[in-house]
Order: sequence, then structure tokens, then C-alpha cells
Amino acid sequence: MSASSEKKTVYSFVPGLVAFVVIFIMVLALWQLFMDANGILKLYTPMYGFSLVAVWLTSIIMISKVFEFYPFSEEQMIGKGGIVRGLFLTIMSLCLMLIITYGIFWNLIGKFGVAYFSPYSIVISGGSGAEPFIARENASTAIIYFVTVFIWWALVWELGFGRWPWKDTSQGVRAWSRFCSISILTVLTYAVFFHPHVCQLFYPPQDKAGVAPWWAEYAGTGSAFFSLGLALCSLKWVVLSDLLWEGYPWKFLGKQGEGNFIRGFFTLLSSVILGIISMVVLLKIMNIYWMEPFEGGQYTDAPYFRYLHAGEISGFIILAAFILKTYFNNFPNLSALSLTAILRTLVAFLGGGLVYGFYYSDLSVKLLGKVPGIAQPDDTPLVWTMLFLSVVIVHGQFLKSWPVKRSDT
Repeated sequence: MSASSEKKTVYSFVPGLVAFVVIFIMVLALWQLFMDANGILKLYTPMYGFSLVAVWLTSIIMISKVFEFYPFSEEQMIGKGGIVRGLFLTIMSLCLMLIITYGIFWNLIGKFGVAYFSPYSIVISGGSGAEPFIARENASTAIIYFVTVFIWWALVWELGFGRWPWKDTSQGVRAWSRFCSISILTVLTYAVFFHPHVCQLFYPPQDKAGVAPWWAEYAGTGSAFFSLGLALCSLKWVVLSDLLWEGYPWKFLGKQGEGNFIRGFFTLLSSVILGIISMVVLLKIMNIYWMEPFEGGQYTDAPYFRYLHAGEISGFIILAAFILKTYFNNFPNLSALSLTAILRTLVAFLGGGLVYGFYYSDLSVKLLGKVPGIAQPDDTPLVWTMLFLSVVIVHGQFLKSWPVKRSDT
């Protein structure tokens, strides 16, 4: 096995389960400290806290997947674990979160470019919706949309394009080239699928800055929750393919597992198609359970909620896939990868269902201080899901699951 190959870590069931329980308790503690409405900092407004968690997850993905730990050398990073390394990278990701949120969005782009990315600029502009709280919620909403698109493109790029077309260049050139490419694609995607909705958040609508949501006629809503739900449904298949299917079937399109344009294109196209299919299936199931939604409907009857909820369900499955990979060694591990991939996917779907059941149970109302029921205006499951996911990735990627004992094969 080459030095650049990812080492497989073999866990026994008990240490992995213990590590998962510890991480779960840690997430609850972080929620109590930062998010809980009855807690200390009360950042869960919900969009302000949502934006911070989303940007933190983006920072983690940026460090590990986009920059591949640059400027540190690959020899320093690959296969290395330990508390010091993990804490350093974690602090680095938190600092990057603060820089992106308050430096780049609030005080650079929002101040000198697109005003709605900064609550300060919205307040200064005056008019309806310029109250400090609403301004911060609207700015946070725009930031959430933007960084979610970045995460989607980053993971699609890693799975499909890999290090193409810079695989023979230096680590620095590869890192910055990938970052610039993903950023450009993020800006274009955001401008088409999310910007029109953000322009409608203000009164009067900013119709000279953005067109009316072009999807409203057939989606039944002008909300970009339609686009967010689709992005998360698509991202689910990217994650499942990367973690549970070990990169297949897209690896067949590249030599020696290397990414290329053809592999990247088909990864992108297939994940979007699978995302559309899975979203339609989830919407049909919701229609059976809650009847047909309608424009002007509230709570579970609202079309925008149905699209968002499809994304939330996908988020639960994504979290379950990362937990399975990080703490349970991608159980099961059979000789036939095709059968293994099917069984792992079923386990991830079952795990997502268990997470769903927990989140909407009376237990989570007590532990998380959330609003009881489904489709409450002040309840956004993706905040808790992304926080949990961020901690799991930090533990698995930065800390290499320290201090769980392991043997590398």
C-alpha cells in the first residue's frame, strides 16, 4: 500500500460504540452551550446559529477535502493522528469559520458588494425588514445557501474529478486551483438557484438585482428551500457513493481510481438525477401521509416545507453514513463489494430513520430544547444535523478517531 493510500481502520464493536456515545454527549453539550433557546449563548434563532454551523462544516470540508490539509505536507497529514494535530486543525477550522462569516460575508462582500450578505448593510439600507434581528436572519439565510452549494460542489469534485487536471502539479497549485474552480461553480449555481429567492425576502422585492424565482410555477413555491432540498437529496448520493460504495461505480470511469473529466461529469449528472428521483419519492410519501400541499398552506401543508423536509431527511441519512464509516468500520464488510454496498446503504437508511425518530421524539424536546412536533417555524433540524456531522468529521478526519484503539491494515 502506497503512502498516499488511505489506511483502513479496524474497530471492535464496543470501542466504536463507546466513542459514538461520547461524541453524542459532546454534541448535546455543545448544543446546550451555543444553540439551546434555554441555554447560555442562544444562537439558535434559528438562522443565525444555522449559518455559523454551516460555515464551520464548510471550513472543515475546505481544509480536509478541498485543500487536502495544505499548506502542511501530505507526509505530515496522511495517516497521522493524535490530540495535538486534531486540536490544531479544529482550532484552525473554527478560526476559518469566524473569518468567513464575519470577515468575508459581513464586512467584505456584504459591505462592498452584495448588501444582503451583511446585517449591517441591510439595516443601513432602511425600509421594511431592516430591523436588526430580521436583517441578521436574512443575511444568515443567504450565507447558508451559499456555503451549502460550496459543500455540494466540493464533495462532488472530490468524488468525480479528484485531482484532475492538476494531479502532476505541486500540492499548493492543486489546492488553490481546486478552490478557485469550486468557488466559481458555487457562485454560478448560487446565482441561478438561490439568489432569486433572497431578493424576494425584502420589500419591495429586489427585482432589478434578481429575477423572480423561475421555479415557482412548477414547484408551487418561490422559496429556495426547493433548491436546498434538491441539493441535499443529491449530496446524499455523493456521500453514500464515496463512503459506503468506496467510490464506485464512478471509479470504473477513471484509470487506477484517478478522477478525470468524464468521471466528474457522470458523477455530477448521476447524483443530480438520483437526487431528483429521491426527492420526488419522498414528496410522494409525504403526500400520502399529509395529503397534497397547496400554495399558502402552513406547516406540513406548505410546499416549501415539503422540499426542505426532503433535504432534512437526506441530512439524517448523510449523518448516519458518516457515523457508520467513522465508528463502525463501514459494517458490513463482505468479499462482494456490490452486496456490501447495498447492505451498507440499507443500514444508512435505517440509521437515518432512527435519527429521524429521535429528533422528533419527546426525548429530543427535553435534550435539545426544541419545539415539539414537525414543521414548526422555529425548528430547523439541519442545524443539529450539521453540528453533529461537523463533530463526527472533526473526530474522524482531524483526530483520526483518537483515542479509540485501532489497528491499521
